[in-house]
Amino acid sequence: MLDGLRDFAKSWPGKIMGGFLLVGLAGFGINNVILDLGSNTVARVGSEEINAREFLRAYQSQVSRVATQLGSVPTTSQAEAMGLPSAVLLGLSESAALDLLANQFGLGVSDAKLAQMLRQDPSFHGTLGTFEPGIFNQVLQGAGWTETEYFEARGSEARREQILRAVLADTALPAVATDLINDYAASTRTIDYITLSDANVEPPAAPTEAELAAYLAEHQGEYRTVETRTVTLLDLSVASLAATLTVDDAQIAAEYERIRATLTTPERRTIEQLPLNTPELEAQFEAGLAAGTDFGTLIAEVGLTPSSLGTLTRGEVTDARLAEAAFGLDEGGFAIIAGVGGKRAVHVAEIQPERAPTLEEARDDIAENLATATARNRVNEVLDQIEELRAAFRPIEEIGERFDLPVRKLDVTSGGAELAAVPDLDPSDYQRVAQAIFAAHQDRLIPAVMLSGSAHIWFDLDEIAPARDQTLDEVRDAVETALLEERTHNALLALGEDIVGRLEEGEALADIAMSLNVFPQISTAFSRFGSDDGTIDPVVASAAFSGGPDHRGSVVSQGGDFIVFEVVDGTEPSEPLDAGTVASIDDEARVGLYSEFIAAIRDDAGLRVNQQALTQLLEQNYGQ
Repeated sequence: MLDGLRDFAKSWPGKIMGGFLLVGLAGFGINNVILDLGSNTVARVGSEEINAREFLRAYQSQVSRVATQLGSVPTTSQAEAMGLPSAVLLGLSESAALDLLANQFGLGVSDAKLAQMLRQDPSFHGTLGTFEPGIFNQVLQGAGWTETEYFEARGSEARREQILRAVLADTALPAVATDLINDYAASTRTIDYITLSDANVEPPAAPTEAELAAYLAEHQGEYRTVETRTVTLLDLSVASLAATLTVDDAQIAAEYERIRATLTTPERRTIEQLPLNTPELEAQFEAGLAAGTDFGTLIAEVGLTPSSLGTLTRGEVTDARLAEAAFGLDEGGFAIIAGVGGKRAVHVAEIQPERAPTLEEARDDIAENLATATARNRVNEVLDQIEELRAAFRPIEEIGERFDLPVRKLDVTSGGAELAAVPDLDPSDYQRVAQAIFAAHQDRLIPAVMLSGSAHIWFDLDEIAPARDQTLDEVRDAVETALLEERTHNALLALGEDIVGRLEEGEALADIAMSLNVFPQISTAFSRFGSDDGTIDPVVASAAFSGGPDHRGSVVSQGGDFIVFEVVDGTEPSEPLDAGTVASIDDEARVGLYSEFIAAIRDDAGLRVNQQALTQLLEQNYGQ
């Protein structure tokens, strides 16, 4: 049934010649709004629909991944700017395209295969690494899936895998391609080289006033200030208000007695287990248990290593028999219990006993919690009072003094990095506060900036220093230094080119080095990517490989060194690529083929997007 697909796969090697398969999905366009799609359908590939529930699930997953990287959840507009909706749609359309092809071929998945996939899914494994129905139900509920949806999704995955195995199974780069790659990656060169420095050129003359002025005019953009706004700032949050409160010792002691039981750290045990999977092993451990033989002695005798389940509380052990046995043993003891695959020896390597902290150990945390609770109850009252004082145009310093809240004077730029001086302000709010500061006017009442967690920031705009070009008098030293460095740099470049010319005329590098009072060096053999010891970086290596076997040249290394070199030796690979590398390259080829294959199916079927439904869905669930 899938022979036609295999033949199709075999016709592609010419398109993946060279081993570099960069398929541009990012630029894939989405068709215009299609009005014949239902309101619950976000997109359609051929006859396969992508519904709102499916899109939202995938979109939320993508947003969560981005939020983990950025440290904050992107807004709808930010997500659109990053292309998240389009990326999610393209990913779902790939699956839909394969589903479409699977249906055309009439592919199916047996119940036995689905059951096997379920049992092998590590998401549903318990402490012993086996499938547990309770965990299965918990995971599905947490993800918002029904059992029907889960099995439909896994069935679709299995059908797609059948297609991809058929398309990609025999895909491999031709030998000529792997030979070219091997030659590119494994060839080496060795160079003689010298490193030039400021000592090899005449110090540049001190620039005149006119030259400094001309240089500044040419590079004025590098000598320009950014707009800076000076503000007097006050923040009110539960944390900042709590920091102003004092909790007396009697309150702390009373609270400690009240919550002492909740402060107790539960007992934890380090548990190991060893499967007794032969009658002889089982008999040996049972005899050892009866004789009181130490567990360590028994495992040394049999030459086996037990697997560790970790250091767990009783509640963290999902296997009831294991929990009962492990938490009934003394430290170092072991027991033999029944398991799914036979009997097993359970050993308690360490016991961390239940422990409650003393009053002194818990004092700081209790004081902080009491102050936080009081602040949480008072924060709205203080907020109302501050708002009334601001409406009466009272200055920030006066308000801060009245409520014993710290007031900070800051010079803030548009990026808001200076707001790190406000300890209770979350970094994700820097930009929002900075935007408010740069939107404020000195002659108007400035409203509070509302932040998450009932936090507010007020500020007075004291001064505005607009962006401007700096004068020569302000940056004279910096301009003079930059101009002298530029002249030295150009002189070294010219010297390098001059030396290359002398090498081309037959002069020896050693003689040139002697005339410059520098020492010539010989490199270790290096590839196009540099040497293993780091002495030849990729920039120098690229320059050395840019010509023939007797190439000469000059280059500025990644570290800023001025290098003049000549190639003195080169080797070609004597061995073909090893099997592991060839397999890796073939995998890359399959990835490229997979991408083009999916794109071809999708283009043929047509991706249609209900832009109106998509926009409405994002606004309803994520706001602006």
